[in-house]
Amino acid sequence: MIKAAFFDVDGTIVSFKDHKLIPSAIEAINKLKEKNIKVFVATGRALFQLDYILDNLKLDGLVTLNGCNSFIDSEEIFRAHLHKDDLYRLYEYLEKNNNPFSCNLITKNNIYINAFTKEVLDMYREFNITVPKIVNFKEYINKNYSDILQINLFVNKEKEEELMKEIFINSEATRWADSFADINCKGITKITGVLKIIEHFNIDISETIAFGDGGNDFTMIQNVGIGVAMGNANEHLKEVADYITDNVDDDGVYKALKHFNIIE
Repeated sequence: MIKAAFFDVDGTIVSFKDHKLIPSAIEAINKLKEKNIKVFVATGRALFQLDYILDNLKLDGLVTLNGCNSFIDSEEIFRAHLHKDDLYRLYEYLEKNNNPFSCNLITKNNIYINAFTKEVLDMYREFNITVPKIVNFKEYINKNYSDILQINLFVNKEKEEELMKEIFINSEATRWADSFADINCKGITKITGVLKIIEHFNIDISETIAFGDGGNDFTMIQNVGIGVAMGNANEHLKEVADYITDNVDDDGVYKALKHFNIIE
């Protein structure tokens, strides 16, 4: 019996076409709530980037920043910041190489960036995400390193692999978009947040279902009771999923919940 459902946001309940909630996903989530099934989002976004979601869905909690910051209702129950040595190596590298790429620092309540490119600005506008404030990374990190929960690196896969070896020794990278990688504390992923939340409600992992489409959903989809990959998910995720549903824009969430007779 399913007692808790976890939903990735972008590409799962929010369309990549217009970046709005899928109406059928809203309907499905409302039906889950009517059956007293707990509902959560599990996303790479930070809490302050989820106002639109919170305004339109009745949620019991959130897994944000790929598991590094989790909430029951509005109460924070878990956070994991990036290792200070990795952050120090980052600003030294950026200073030495004259900001060779854009990257940002993300806290629960804000986002800061070292430099903009047109492509990065376009990405923020496309996803309807608050455009970050430019700050001096050395000054900000030295004063606030324990608040930094995630970094977005706007580099290709090859450069990401190089930086993970040289700079982010205590961190790990995942991708849900081609233009950037999420950098989080090593060993912390979405399943970390899922486990923190179900422990709070005394729910067994076998009583959970989760939906996702990106690389940052891998551990969640692999470990929950029923892991559902969207039709638009990457192939690696589909390989570990228990079920592959239709695309986000073709009512994939609603159809999968009906397939498993969780909603009517």
